[in-house]
Amino acid sequence: MAPEGRAMQKGTVVQGIEKLVLPVLQDLGLELVDIEYRREGQGWVLRIFIDRGEGGVSLDDCSRVSHLTGDLIEIDDLISNSYRLEVSSPGLDRPLKKEQDFLKYKNRRIRLNTFAPIEKRRNFKGTILDFREGVLHLEAEGGPFEIPLDNIAKANLEIEI
Repeated sequence: MAPEGRAMQKGTVVQGIEKLVLPVLQDLGLELVDIEYRREGQGWVLRIFIDRGEGGVSLDDCSRVSHLTGDLIEIDDLISNSYRLEVSSPGLDRPLKKEQDFLKYKNRRIRLNTFAPIEKRRNFKGTILDFREGVLHLEAEGGPFEIPLDNIAKANLEIEI
């Protein structure tokens, strides 16, 4: 299979898993943070990162989501090859991907990389000031920055000790 076909297949799998898992998570009072489906070592890994508003995710939450999701994937036959399913918390340095993520963690410190440079920079560490109309307002060294969501390659919370 051509690399383009594999990439398209991976995207299709992630979209299909998202549609399956969202209702399950909502019923359990959980939030979908991210889904990864990729080849690692000798096989494929499907990782589902979940969170709960307050109090975090328990091992029981991860186990329940793993069993329910695994059953749904098998029923819908979304993944044709063998894979390993992992369900976990996003961790203290959780990724920020959606507008709601940035608003939820307003006034918190983050690390951020952009696709295209902003004022000759692609790497930022700073505090979330706001998120309005698709633009992150970030206070970082060198002043305040306005970074469009579609220019954010990766953003994670900074671990606060």
